[in-house]
Amino acid sequence: MRIQWAAGTAAVVLMSGGAVGGADEAAPAPARVDNPYAGARVYVDEDWSARAAAEPGGAAVAREPTAVWLDRIAALDGLRGHLDAALAQDADVIQLVVHNAPGRDCHRHQPRGELVAGELDRYRTEFIDPLAGVLADPAYADLRVVTVLEPGALACERAQAPGVHAGAVGTALARLGPLPNVYPYLDLGDHALLGRDASLAPAAALLHAAASTAGADPADVHGFVSNVGGYAPLDEPHFDADDTVGGVPVREGSSWLDGNHYADELSYVRAFQRALTDAGFDPAAGALLDTSRNGWGGPGRPAGPGPRTAPEEYVEAGRTDRRHHPANWCNQAGSGLGERPVAAPVPGVDAYIWARPPGLSDGNSIPIPIEGGDLDRMCDPAYAGDPVNGGHPTGVLSGAPLRGQWFPAHFGELLRNAWPPLPPAGG
Repeated sequence: MRIQWAAGTAAVVLMSGGAVGGADEAAPAPARVDNPYAGARVYVDEDWSARAAAEPGGAAVAREPTAVWLDRIAALDGLRGHLDAALAQDADVIQLVVHNAPGRDCHRHQPRGELVAGELDRYRTEFIDPLAGVLADPAYADLRVVTVLEPGALACERAQAPGVHAGAVGTALARLGPLPNVYPYLDLGDHALLGRDASLAPAAALLHAAASTAGADPADVHGFVSNVGGYAPLDEPHFDADDTVGGVPVREGSSWLDGNHYADELSYVRAFQRALTDAGFDPAAGALLDTSRNGWGGPGRPAGPGPRTAPEEYVEAGRTDRRHHPANWCNQAGSGLGERPVAAPVPGVDAYIWARPPGLSDGNSIPIPIEGGDLDRMCDPAYAGDPVNGGHPTGVLSGAPLRGQWFPAHFGELLRNAWPPLPPAGG
């Protein structure tokens, strides 16, 4: 059965031309809610919806809500259009991914950011201040604005330098957090990236430091988000990282886990939430998980556990995540749509969301002779790998366009391999 969003009450602000007595009366600020998705209608990006509906089978998901990515200063030009469209849809929630931190690129060619480390002032004055100004417009006061702040920044060592990651997150939070209709969520990476127990406390401390920088207040952090644009599954149903085979912990005996304490996003987020509470964040802060591309269904999905002959065989035959390596992130072959967006699916999780609109390319698979067309080798299907992914194949679909452009072959792959499966056409 398909999971659907609960319908919410229309939330359009009616502005009066003037109050009795000649003074304008400001409408009271809307009350903040614990879970902005509960009982809410979430904005559907009509551009993405039209692209999805035009593909074979795409109508099954074309009305799902997806996030709007603000990944360059020029993207702010279209923000009011999305906000106005949300009001026209009687939406209660719009989702924005704020992704333009200085130095965000790290070792990747894709995505290529426009701001380099050291341009924090420009980030504030040309990007965050104008963004906050738009969101503070009284016309949008009753629209809950979920902001995913700077995904991927936590994982970048260069961006963690003073004034880079912490400065960007603090700057964004200081301007957006006090707005009564804005709900900021900070990025947690994913379980493959930070899934060692020894990493959780330092990462939580880094987030708390960032949320205490540039005038920001950790109390303005509404929650946290994992797996933004990622392929890591919610749950590995056939094994846990703390299983043992022949007396050997599979986390130590499996090359896939390679010492990782968590095999999936739900177990990782629950552990991270405890570390975040210990670091000083509100224990009631909820989580969002991006399920846009982490379904891993289709004919390659294992039906049960692997054999208990050795940890390696047990994990390899039982894992649903069919990537060659957990660090592979670009246009993955065999990937599928994950859980459809839904509010409060499990305790501690505010929503499963589609932060990355399915069908948008992660990066071009061949060099393209235009500005910004550099080939990131992790998007090259022929690349043999590097130390980042342990020398494994990239597992990338061929024929991919530039990042953010529509990639029909990938969208078709996501539909075919959706988990839970999509209903039959016409069903």
